[in-house]
Amino acid sequence: MEAMLSDHEKLVPVKFKSFEEASTSILQLISEFVDVNTIFIAKNDKKTNKIVKVINREEVLLEEGSTLPFNETYCKLSVDNGRNPLLIPDINQSELTRNLNVTANLGSGSFIGIPIYFENGENYGTICGLDTKSIEFTDKQIQMFETFSSLLTYILELDKANNDIHQLSVPIVPVVKGIAILPIIGNLYQARAQMLMEIVLNRSQTLSLNYLVIDLSGVSNIDSDVAHYLIHLVKALRLLGITPILTGIRPDMAIRVIFKY
Repeated sequence: MEAMLSDHEKLVPVKFKSFEEASTSILQLISEFVDVNTIFIAKNDKKTNKIVKVINREEVLLEEGSTLPFNETYCKLSVDNGRNPLLIPDINQSELTRNLNVTANLGSGSFIGIPIYFENGENYGTICGLDTKSIEFTDKQIQMFETFSSLLTYILELDKANNDIHQLSVPIVPVVKGIAILPIIGNLYQARAQMLMEIVLNRSQTLSLNYLVIDLSGVSNIDSDVAHYLIHLVKALRLLGITPILTGIRPDMAIRVIFKY
């Protein structure tokens, strides 16, 4: 049975680590089923519209990371349209788009867009399709955009919840101005050590720390890989002008770190 399935028909489990990874796969999937040149996800802060992810089939209409004033974009029209998809088969004929600068730059084409929301109703951005030719989108294609907009909302919430958990698992406690304590409790495995390093460096800069006390008395085990991250964390903090102070290291842990370096 498996030999009879094409590559597209075989289901391969995929694990996503973030909203960005999931959004890339979603755009690729839409691109396979919707005949439109450019599929993209944009994020806005109501002032600036930023292209977060984009797939261009042939002509490069948009580039990842590019920005425009929010009020001058089709994405704003999509957000203003609410939770329903905005369909513009001909951007030169629509009263909404024909006078915009982006329309003049494209020359001709079509647009489909639907907002992406957080669970609390706050708008994140939009998922859209854009082409220089006129397209009549089918009901199934429209439904696909609606479905993936809802899916991206779910992924956004998972991503947010995951980030909140990570922040809670790396509790930097300010003591006085310029000084904070980082108590680490439980197993310090490789993935957690890597995450700890990233969050600690960012939080230490945000708090404008001069000293960071890293208390390891609650850590049950440190292997050679984790020792690697601890040493690099100490070096990175020093490069940022922050003096790290390690406390609570048991003799057997100290020996492991010493033999690693």
